[in-house]
Amino acid sequence: MYFFRFTFLHLISFISLLHIVTCADPLFHFCSNKGNYKNNGPFDNNYKILVSSLFSQVPPTGFALDSTGQGEEVVNGLALCRGDIPSNDCKSCVIEASDEVRKRCEYNKGGVIWYDSCMLKYSNEKFFGTIDYGNRFYMWNLNNVSDAESFNMKTKELLSKLSAKASSSSKFYAAQVEEIGEAEKLFGLVQCTRDLTKEKCKKCLDDAIGELNTCCDGRRGGRVVGGSCNFRYELYPFFYSAN
Repeated sequence: MYFFRFTFLHLISFISLLHIVTCADPLFHFCSNKGNYKNNGPFDNNYKILVSSLFSQVPPTGFALDSTGQGEEVVNGLALCRGDIPSNDCKSCVIEASDEVRKRCEYNKGGVIWYDSCMLKYSNEKFFGTIDYGNRFYMWNLNNVSDAESFNMKTKELLSKLSAKASSSSKFYAAQVEEIGEAEKLFGLVQCTRDLTKEKCKKCLDDAIGELNTCCDGRRGGRVVGGSCNFRYELYPFFYSAN
């Protein structure tokens, strides 16, 4: 069992969530307050064009971004799949995300939604290349480890190592398994959206890792998930392969 906490305009909420999540179950979403649009109006039509473009772009590399429209009707968007997700599953997740965020943020000119396998974000404001600190939430395992101080240190060391590795890779993604005891392994994963520079990717990840004790002190698993980067660690396998 997991709990998660999100931070948005200083709002904090606690919600229970099963740790086994499928594409059909969003982790969470945010809707912006930057204005509304009309059904089948110019913005709505531009959104449909945008997501169609994202669908076609995302399978080869797991990332896509685009803009459609002009002036007040412009729609900017990006889609990101977890770095180990197969291309067909990636596309399916993005299609599901685009439909679901449109329902949950109905007639809203901005929104972001996360699944275990992908995320999708759109806005009438240009956000490419800027670290998104506003849309962020925490998830953590309800169970604690026996030695929190030592475990936190080992987890931070692994995630920091992955931050450096991801920010210098073309996919802005890294995952790794490390033995932390005689019969225990620590699984870690980090990722950034590829509209960031390498420097901003590392800063985003390092800032998120800096919240490790706040979100997940001594917990057997946890995540900090944001609109520009995320990390996750567990004591069980949750990605297809390390790199």
